Amino acid sequence: MFPVQRPRRLRENAALRFLVTETRLEPRNLVLPLFLVHGEGQRQPVPSLPGVNRHSLDTAGEVVAGAVDAGVRAVILFGIPAAKDERGTEASDPLGIVQEGVRRLKEDFPELLVITDVCLCQYTGSGHCGLLRDGRIDNDASIVRLAEVAVSHAQAGADVVAPSDMMDGRVAAIRAGLDREGYGMTPILSYAVKYASAFYGPFREAAGSEPQFGDRRGYQLNPANFRESMREAELDLQEGADILMVKPALPYLDILRSLRERFDLPLAAYQVSGEYAMLKAAAGRGWLEERPAVLEALTAIKRAGADLILTYYAVEAARWLTEG
Repeated sequence: MFPVQRPRRLRENAALRFLVTETRLEPRNLVLPLFLVHGEGQRQPVPSLPGVNRHSLDTAGEVVAGAVDAGVRAVILFGIPAAKDERGTEASDPLGIVQEGVRRLKEDFPELLVITDVCLCQYTGSGHCGLLRDGRIDNDASIVRLAEVAVSHAQAGADVVAPSDMMDGRVAAIRAGLDREGYGMTPILSYAVKYASAFYGPFREAAGSEPQFGDRRGYQLNPANFRESMREAELDLQEGADILMVKPALPYLDILRSLRERFDLPLAAYQVSGEYAMLKAAAGRGWLEERPAVLEALTAIKRAGADLILTYYAVEAARWLTEG
């Protein structure tokens, strides 16, 4: 007896496989993270992120030109300030590195979508994502400060602001601040579900944002918790978020899929520095073939429900996808 149902019939022919592909990853789904530093001619390698550099505005423009040429339509900016202090002053400075970066990129690449990370960890001496009072995070003072930062980014021309701090109520504070200052049409991409993950190490080296004491488990999510992530997403939706993000991506595909089933908002996922570094390290040792492994990982994130994928592989992946 031979089977009547033969799923392999749709796999034998390459053209047919293409026609029945359920999930299509495209360059327009990818967002390139950029680390900006003051100065000129700066290309500072990040040792734990092979191929990733901190860039001054002139060299960042060269990277963006290549990204746009590859089909990448969006970037997210992270700033490394000239100086840190307890309030993270440069985070909202009109002449801060992110604000200057927004203006330069929007002038040079008018069609580029420029997203800005809204957080204080790179800018404060403590390395924490909020302001301190008596050695503890002052949540309510922090969200006022974060709203100031988001408004400064919008004033510089940012298309989207993306709070990544995980303070309670920060989306509502930012929405109110943007609306009050006349930026009611500036969307908020909320890091709604950001776990206290072991996969952030290389990013902290790149951004200089390692906490100087303690850790971030007091405000980022417990990796063991599912229901809490749904609550966080629901709260951000109620507070005015336009896009919800899950971070990291691959270890939390179940969370991403559950959000896709529950909410109609666009979803983003961040293939974080540790995910990128693992793939680079394994490929560098010949333990896996980089191109198919990367595209498989990114396709899995897309299949789970992401509309946008933030990845340090954005330019390479876009070129691979275009090549076919």
